Amino acid sequence: MNQAFYVPTKVVMGDGCIQKNRGLLAQMGKTALIVTGAHSAKKNGSLQDITDTLTLNGQSYKVFDKVMSNPTIACVYEGAAYAKEIGADFLMAAGGGSIMDAGKAIALLARQDIPEEKLFSGNYKKDVLPMAFVPTTAGTGSEVTPFSILTNDKAKTKTSIATPLLFPTLALLDGKYMQNLPHRTTANTAVDALSHCIEGVLSNKASTITDCLATEGIRLVASCFDDIKKDTLSLNQRTDLLIASMLGGMVIANTGTAAVHAMGYSLTYFKHIDHGLANGLLMGRFLALMEKDCSGRIGLILSNLKLPSVSAFTELLAELLEKPQGLTEEEVNQYARLAMRAKNMANCLVMPKEEDLRKILKESL
Repeated sequence: MNQAFYVPTKVVMGDGCIQKNRGLLAQMGKTALIVTGAHSAKKNGSLQDITDTLTLNGQSYKVFDKVMSNPTIACVYEGAAYAKEIGADFLMAAGGGSIMDAGKAIALLARQDIPEEKLFSGNYKKDVLPMAFVPTTAGTGSEVTPFSILTNDKAKTKTSIATPLLFPTLALLDGKYMQNLPHRTTANTAVDALSHCIEGVLSNKASTITDCLATEGIRLVASCFDDIKKDTLSLNQRTDLLIASMLGGMVIANTGTAAVHAMGYSLTYFKHIDHGLANGLLMGRFLALMEKDCSGRIGLILSNLKLPSVSAFTELLAELLEKPQGLTEEEVNQYARLAMRAKNMANCLVMPKEEDLRKILKESL
């Protein structure tokens, strides 16, 4: 069997890892653009740690804090224009998946003049700002993936820029930035990390290496289920979730995501349902669909979840997540059609039919 694995990002972890590894940042350039949202990086201390460290290194910086949840194409073009204006020669991002996804697109567009109609073409020059990322939620694993997921109003969905150019140079993981996350954010992002690991196991691109990473990620998230429900996570558990998120990112960097994400994009775009929550709502029924043809793979997932059945997993997800308002028949049909057109559907170990997706959507919501 031919297998390959590739994640070139250097990862350092631990309390105070930004300042303790300031020498790595010193090598990246003289002027940084720091990409964040409006509030969270200021509240959790990550922005202060970054700016203190850059100042200690004698590096200059400017902050672009206009990134919203589910960043838009307009947002990343604005950020890239600002990077050019200040002469940034590297980029840092502190935040969740939306911040890191925007940071990657900004790093690409700061070095290349790409018109909007060709942004998702995959045809790019080998030129991008070096990137150092500080994840402050444990969900997307974007700090170790080559994807930038943006809201694409023209296609009425979320669309990915996918190129190895977007692998960050450096990822700095410190669980302390997640200590005061709202319970809903903690649960939704943990389930997002879990969905990456599970979809990786059920991908036709799965390998020995991705299975090792995915099953450990599943185990780490599962070990925190009780405390996620009770909102009593310790710092060590927060760190475990951050590691699980990173492992999930490494998995999908090689396997891609699959049907859960393809369906979930419509829930986020049209219904404004958080990405991780969307995945969690759909995941149980997706596993039930896959169980007939992939019983061994489902067994591998359940053994690491320490659960006896897919139905037990579905019940657990219902306890962890808040269920939003349901879908109309018209919405179910529309979202299923859109999902079937998504590129990540091709990664499914067993390809669902459109009627299967309609059934999942209807039963899940």
